[in-house]
This record gives sequence, structure tokens and C-alpha cells, in this order.
Amino acid sequence: MPKREITEREVSERDVTERKINFWLPENITRQQWLVLLAAWIGWVFDSMDSTIYAMVLPSSLKDLLATAANKADIASHGGIILAIFLVGWAIGGTLFGTLADYFGRSRTLAISILFYAVFTGVAALSQSWEQLAFFRFLTALGIGGEWSAGSALVAESFSDKYRTKVLSLMQSAWGVGFFFAAIVNLFVVPLASAHQFTPWRAVLIIGIFPAVFAAFIREKVQEPEKWLVVKKKRETLKNSGNTAAVSKNLAVLTLKQIFWPELRRDTIVGTLLSFSATFGLWAVTNWTPTFVEELLHVHHLSEAVISNYKSYAIMALNTGAILGYVFFGPIADRLGRKKAFLIFFLGSVLLAPYIFYNVTNFTMLILLLPVLGFFNNGIFSGFPIYLAELYPTRLRATGQGFCFNFGRILAATGPLLTGFLVNSFGSYAKAVAAVSSIYIVGIIALLWAKETKGKPLPD
Repeated sequence: MPKREITEREVSERDVTERKINFWLPENITRQQWLVLLAAWIGWVFDSMDSTIYAMVLPSSLKDLLATAANKADIASHGGIILAIFLVGWAIGGTLFGTLADYFGRSRTLAISILFYAVFTGVAALSQSWEQLAFFRFLTALGIGGEWSAGSALVAESFSDKYRTKVLSLMQSAWGVGFFFAAIVNLFVVPLASAHQFTPWRAVLIIGIFPAVFAAFIREKVQEPEKWLVVKKKRETLKNSGNTAAVSKNLAVLTLKQIFWPELRRDTIVGTLLSFSATFGLWAVTNWTPTFVEELLHVHHLSEAVISNYKSYAIMALNTGAILGYVFFGPIADRLGRKKAFLIFFLGSVLLAPYIFYNVTNFTMLILLLPVLGFFNNGIFSGFPIYLAELYPTRLRATGQGFCFNFGRILAATGPLLTGFLVNSFGSYAKAVAAVSSIYIVGIIALLWAKETKGKPLPD
């Protein structure tokens, strides 16, 4: 029987099908690329889990450590201080580990940062005072900040320009999954620990040590990207030759200094302001969701165990929308451009946050609206590994990304402090959170000076 010829229509339909199949991930993805994406994704999952589980046990840990002094105002103020210290540690860690990743490798730095935050999350469970807890949370934050700096550079340099935005969006979606893990840990560990006469908040923090074993896998299996290896070889050649000519200045001068050179200064400032606005909003608004749930349900005189479950449901609802926001930021940025994508997500955040926290008094309505808020004010963070990677050359990429994404957290550290102060002034988490959500306007204004990078290759 003669072989039937394929019609033009069938060829066209097959091409469309293939394009749909390959919409998210590149064709012929290699085993090493899978390992890179998996390592960064899982590392960011655990990163999110370890940073989130404390937010879920914040009231109970401070009630325990502050003892008789633990009224709502004290918990809000001490909790704000600890969160602020955590954000400062995150900023320092992101900048420090980002710089190390440019000099010593993305994969190696990623493994060290994961080990760092996992160990100190577990050690925080041994705290005997709120000051000790704050110190251990600071050390945890150093690793959490470093994981993103190394991981995002690793992924950005391992995939082609055509698919980089979608892959980085998938990597960022791990943050929402980590929130789910934290909620699940809280949902099951708290009642289990209570049943066995073990302090629940300590048991939850101990769980955070488990990601440490993953660091060994990364160091063994994940290779450094070719782009970074080229820069490493150039640095070694320069070092061996002793050449300090102007042509080699960009390899001889400290990377942290170079991101403020005239040709990159505006990009660094704009990137930092965008990150500051989004981060301030996240930690001054979303991070207080569990505490807001407790305030909302307090009038119903529910048990602590039941309220703990409701907190987990609220976090799950928030991050259902967050994961969708993370995943879809990339395609939106590819279609409309990076600046328009940021604008859409900032506008959604500044409109929804005050409405939800100031007007919603019913838990059911809160559960319905939290996914929409999560889509915008969490999803916006997918823009940073995409956009910041496109601003800096390979020799500076992890430093530039780490500084912009994380240094803004030092400024954003005032967010939890301000929220805690406003809780004391207004007497309500709802009013305080609604007031600080106006910070998203800063990000909208910063976009006026932002460079559009849509369609441009990753700088060498």
C-alpha cells in the first residue's frame, strides 16, 4: 500500500500542537538542565517553607517566650522586630552570597546557602528568649537570601533566551509550593506535638532542618553553567598574567562596586526600588495573614488548635493564587513586556490589599479573595529573576540580582515594624495592613525609569 502524503493542513495542525506542548519548557531539554531547574526549584520550596513556618507560629512562640507579658501589642511589636531583623539578614545574605556566586560558582553557593538556612531554622527551636529567636532567625535569613541569588542566576544561564522567562517563572512558583508545605506542616505537626506534650512551635521549626540533606545532592549532581565557566577562566587567566590593564578592569574590580558604575547605576537603583516595593508589601501585608485570621476568628472563641487549622487554610488559599501568578508572569511579560507586566501586578496589589484587610469580616469571603490577592502581590516576584538577569552581564549577574532583590529588604524591614506600630495605634491588624499597602505606589513610580528588556538576549 503506497505511503499517504501529509497535507499542508495536517502539517500546520501538527506544528500548532507541538507549539502548545513546548509552550512552557524547551524542546530537547537535557538531563543537566532538568537537574538545574529541579535543584533551584526545590531549594526555593524549602527556602519558602523555612521562612514561612515562623510566620505561622509567631503568636504562639512569642506567647511562650514573653510569658505573662504576651498581650496583643507586645506580640505585634516583638514580632515586628524579629521580622525586621529577619529581612535585614535576608538582604545581607542575598548580597553576600550573590557576590560569592559570581566568584566561586552558582551551584556551590546554592548548596552552601541551603545548608545554612536549614540548620539555623532547626536550631531556632532551641531558643529560650525572644532575643535568641531573633538571632537565629537572622542567621536563617542569611541563607535564604543567598539561595535565591545563586539559584536564579544558575537557572537564567542554563536555558536559552527563548524559554528563559517561562522557566524562571516556574522556578519562582516554588515559593508558593513552599507556603503549602509550611501550612501542611503547621496543620499536622501542631496537633501531633500537643498530643505528645511537646511545644508545638518548637516542633514546627525543627522540621525546617530537613532541607539540609538536599544540599549534598546539589553539590554532587548540579554543574556550573557554561556562561559562568567562561568568566571563571578569564578571571584565572587575568590573575595568572597579573594584567591590570583597563581592558581587564571589569574582571579585576569587585563586582559589588561595578553594579554602581554609570552604565548600570540607574538599573541597580530601579531594580532595588521595584524589589523594595514588592517586598515591603509582602512582609507588611501578606505576612500578617495568619495573625489577621486569628484576630478575625477570636470573637468566635475557638480553640487554638481550630484557629491554627484555619490559618493553614488561609495560607493555602493565598498561595493557590500565588502559584498561578508566579507561573503566568513570564508569559504576560513575554507578550506585553516586562514593564507592563510589573504595572499590572502592582496595580492589582495596591487595589486589593486594602479592600480585603479593611473590609472583609467574614472568613469565607477572606478565603475567596486571598487567591486573587496572592496572584498579584506574590506573583509579581516572578518578574525579578526574569528582569534582573537581563540587566547584568554574566560576571556581575548574581551580584546584581542578589543586591537589587535582597538589599531592598533592608528598606522593607521597616514594613513589619511599621505594621506593628500601627497595630498599637489603630488597635487592629486590618487597619494597619490596609494603610501600609499604599507602598505599591512606589513600585509604579519606579517603572517610569525602568529599562524595557523584552526580546533582548541575556548579556554576556
